[in-house]
Amino acid sequence: MKAFDLASLLESRAGSADAYLEFIREASMSVGLYVLAAGAVDGQSPHGEDEIYVVMAGRSQFTAGGQTRDIAPGDVLFVAAEAPHRFHDIEEELVLIVIFAPPEGATLRELEAAYPAVARMAAHTD
Repeated sequence: MKAFDLASLLESRAGSADAYLEFIREASMSVGLYVLAAGAVDGQSPHGEDEIYVVMAGRSQFTAGGQTRDIAPGDVLFVAAEAPHRFHDIEEELVLIVIFAPPEGATLRELEAAYPAVARMAAHTD
């Protein structure tokens, strides 16, 4: 088991200029902390992985798939791989737990290790 508390994660990220801190990386997923200051610009581009955001603190708007909604603590957002999305009009510092599946930027070797049955099936279709 791995366990993390939000205060420690925020402290770890505070020493970095990066908005994102990955703190779990497994064969099937990665998890990180994403923090955007009030008024910040979310410069992310679409990812090759499905993504879940859990809003821990803050308020902003979120746009994905042509839909925009207000978000607040307790909200959970799902974004499919390759879908353009962004946080904007950030009113209060936004603290998000982000879950990527498969892991963000996973290599083919990582994916084959996570999903051996799929790797075997792919080998038989060539």
